[in-house]
Amino acid sequence: MLWLALHLPLLSLEAFCATLAAGDAARPVVLVDEHRVSAANAVAARRGIKPGIKRATAMALAAELLIGQTSSLRDAAALQAVAYAALAFTPMVTLHDAATVLLEVQPSLRYFGDLNRLLARLRQALAPLGHAVRIASAPTALGAALLALWRDGCEQGPHSTDARALQRLLDDAPVWLLGPGREHWEALQGMGLQTLSDLRHLPRTGLARRFGEDLLDELDAALGQRPDPRQALLPPPVFESRLELFARADTTAQVLHGATVLLARLVAWARALQARVAAFTLQMRHEPRHRNDAAEATTLRIELAEASLDPEHLQLLLRERLARVELPAPTLDLHLQCHEIAHSAAPNGELFPTRQSQTQGLTRLLERLRARLGEEQVLRIVPVADHRPERACGLQPVSAPAGTPPKMPLPDHLPLHRPVWLLPEPLPLASRARQPLLGGRVLQLVSGPERIESGWWDGGLVTRDYFIARDDDGALCWIFCDRLTSAASGWFLQGRFG
Repeated sequence: MLWLALHLPLLSLEAFCATLAAGDAARPVVLVDEHRVSAANAVAARRGIKPGIKRATAMALAAELLIGQTSSLRDAAALQAVAYAALAFTPMVTLHDAATVLLEVQPSLRYFGDLNRLLARLRQALAPLGHAVRIASAPTALGAALLALWRDGCEQGPHSTDARALQRLLDDAPVWLLGPGREHWEALQGMGLQTLSDLRHLPRTGLARRFGEDLLDELDAALGQRPDPRQALLPPPVFESRLELFARADTTAQVLHGATVLLARLVAWARALQARVAAFTLQMRHEPRHRNDAAEATTLRIELAEASLDPEHLQLLLRERLARVELPAPTLDLHLQCHEIAHSAAPNGELFPTRQSQTQGLTRLLERLRARLGEEQVLRIVPVADHRPERACGLQPVSAPAGTPPKMPLPDHLPLHRPVWLLPEPLPLASRARQPLLGGRVLQLVSGPERIESGWWDGGLVTRDYFIARDDDGALCWIFCDRLTSAASGWFLQGRFG
C-alpha cells in the first residue's frame, strides 16, 4: 500500500482569513482561544506575536492587530473540502486529525502514471482552496501522517515507498509525534528519550509498564508492524456549507468574495462524486433590523443550462445575478447548497472548433444573459400548432419547461415554399389588372396557390391563397390574397426569401 498524508499546518488561520478583504489580509492577524493567541500570520510573527502569549500582550505589540476567534466548525468545513478534493483521486480517503487528511493511492498510480504526476495533479486540485499543504507518503497511514506533521517548513515533504526507508526516516522523528508521547513528554525527556529510535532500542516490557501499551501500539502501527484499519470517508449526496463573514458585507461585491470560497468547496464536492453542478442556491443571512419589513435572508438560485465544473464560470454567473440584487441589510453569513448534479460525461477538449463546441459557447452565452437580465427577459422562438403564419411561432423564456406554449415537432429542414423571415404585419400591395405590384413593378407569380383557412374558433378567421412571386431583380417574396375581399385590394406581402 501507499498512503499520502495532506497536513495543513495553517488550516485555522487560512480558514479565518478566507473571509477577509485583500487589505485586511495584509494586516497582522491572530486567532485567540481563551484569551491566548493560538495562531498568528507572518505579519504578526514579525511583530513578535507568537502562539501562547496573552491577547493583551499581542494587542500591545501591534495596535492594528486583527483578532479572530478560533472555531472548530469553521476548521472542519475547510478540512472537509480538502477531503472532497482528495476523493477525486482515490475512494479511500479518511481524516486523521483536525488538520490532516489521509488517502491510499496505490491503485491510482497506474491511472495517473506515477507518484510525481499524481502529486502534481493533487496540488493543482487543492490550489483553489487556498491552503498551504505539506504532503508526505509512506507504506502505512500513520507513518505518512507522522512524516507530514514532523517536517515542519518542508513544503514538499518526505516520501518513502518501503518499510525500511520509512523506519530510517522515522528514527529521527521526535517522540512527541506520537499521542502518548506528547502526554508523557516531560518524563520521556527526563530519561533522555528524544526520538523514535530511542524508543525502539529500549525493552518493550519496561516501556509498556511505565508509559502504557498505547505508546508502543502507535509506534508499531506507524512502522507497519500492527494493523491500522481506517474508515473511508463518503461524500454526502447533498452539498451544504456555511461561511461566517468576519465583517458585515454591505455590497454584493463583498458577498461574492466570500461566496468564491464556498464555490471552490462546491466544485471539490462535485468532483468527489464524479459529477458536475447543474444548479445551486446561495442564501445570504442579513443583519437584524428594527424594521419589520426587512428580510432576514436573501436567496439566489443559479440554474445552469449545461452542468459545469468550471469554478470561474460558476463565479461569473453568480456575479451577474448579484449585480441585480439590492441587499435589504448588511450580510453576516453565507449558506451554499446544491443537490442537483449531472453524472454525464464532461465535454472533451477540442483542438479545432466543432458544431458541439459552438453549441457549448452559445449555451454559456445564454446562461450569462439569463443571469444578467433575468430568466423572463431571455426568450426563444418555439413553433406553435397553428397554420396561420403570424401565429405559427411564439416566445417563451429559455428556462421555461417544454410544452409551454403548445409546441409541435420541428422539421429536419424548413419548407422551401415558406420564407424564414416574416414581416411583423402583412404589408398591403397595390395591384394593376389583378396583378400585385411591389415598388410600382408587377410581381410574377411562380408558385401557388397554397390555401389556408383557419382561426374560425378564436375570432381570427383567415382565408388566404399564398403564392411565391418574383420581382424584376429576381428576388422571391411570399404574398397572399384574401379571398373574402376584392382582388383589386386583397394582395399582401407576408415575407421574403433569401
